[in-house]
Amino acid sequence: MRLIFQPAEELMPGGAIDAIAAGVLSGVSRIFALHCDPRLAVGKVAVKPGPITSAADSMEITLYSPGGHTSRPHLTADLVYGLGTLITGLPGVLSRRIDPRKSTVLVWGAVNAGVAANAIPQTGVLAGTVRTASRETWQSLEGIIRQAVSALLSPLGVDHTLQYHRGVPPVVNEEVSTRILTHAIEALGADVLADTRQSGGGEDFSWYLEEVPGAMARLGVWSGRGPQRDLHQPTFDLDERALPIGLRVMVNIVEQAAAF
Repeated sequence: MRLIFQPAEELMPGGAIDAIAAGVLSGVSRIFALHCDPRLAVGKVAVKPGPITSAADSMEITLYSPGGHTSRPHLTADLVYGLGTLITGLPGVLSRRIDPRKSTVLVWGAVNAGVAANAIPQTGVLAGTVRTASRETWQSLEGIIRQAVSALLSPLGVDHTLQYHRGVPPVVNEEVSTRILTHAIEALGADVLADTRQSGGGEDFSWYLEEVPGAMARLGVWSGRGPQRDLHQPTFDLDERALPIGLRVMVNIVEQAAAF
């Protein structure tokens, strides 16, 4: 038995790649993980076979312009207008280029440009993440996005650079490992096991599953009182009563795995 405390899980493409390269999976036959889920109340643990998370990449687009006066945008390249075009236009392009059943979504998390109301700035930066439920779609995303960004900015005369960061593939729970994990959860009580769906979140646990079979479950951490705060919200908190439940699931996994 080996315990892995995920290093750099939030940094794409995740610390799992370096951990694997360092030999953390040497001799490992199966791997299991738990992820906090504030949509589930304490006392609930959810698992499903197949994909349980999505693929996720990030990007940073820097726009360049000679700059100029806002009274004469025709004499320069209106960089802020270009940012707005990408903010609304690029998600729209993806919705027409990719099968909507693949659940692909681009959301911007940061935009920065300019300091004065009457000056067109020389640089602007736009950053966000793109996620998809489909591994096949994930393979083609970068090319589609690069083509679309160029097509949207070209008529405006705005130059750009695009840093595209390959993130993580979906976590796909292997069938036998999912059964082991399900039995480990059921051993806690008849009402503990809950249903779940594939989420849009990314998780570098997926890289471990590229090497060995395994499965991930969702650990309920909502107290059952007050609003459900989502992951990455500044007000997110977990009910610490969930911790011994997660620990018991892990202990049960060891016992259940011995029977397979």
